[in-house]
Amino acid sequence: MTRREYLDMYEVVGVAMEVYNTLGRGLAEQIYQEAFLMEARLRQMEIEREKKLTLTYKGMVMEKAYYADYFYHGIILEFKALSEITADHRAQLFNYMRITHQHRGILFNFGEPNLHTERYLYLPEIDDFILLTHENYMNYVSDP
Repeated sequence: MTRREYLDMYEVVGVAMEVYNTLGRGLAEQIYQEAFLMEARLRQMEIEREKKLTLTYKGMVMEKAYYADYFYHGIILEFKALSEITADHRAQLFNYMRITHQHRGILFNFGEPNLHTERYLYLPEIDDFILLTHENYMNYVSDP
């Protein structure tokens, strides 16, 4: 992942933080989604809402498609407003990333006492997902 790709992830998290700081927790997921889009537009970010993620099988486009809550510069963004994130929520994001060949994804949860974000990098060569943290993200960022 390039430094610019990482900074795109950082920018998206900043939008979510502003929404959470303004609205707090406890609202419906759709409220956070709408506020997120409004904040992104205020920042002049071109974010796609309910982005259709096309699936392929052996080079053929499938009729079945996934829809990501948002898509920004190759990043799949999934929103939740729950008491906690579970393995099923992560699996949903991972499936979206794997089958659509997108290597970056962020899972947001607006239902916890603090905004919960998980940034993931998909490594197709080993078919694994890496949780990016402050301690390890530089291991996956290359210049420029």
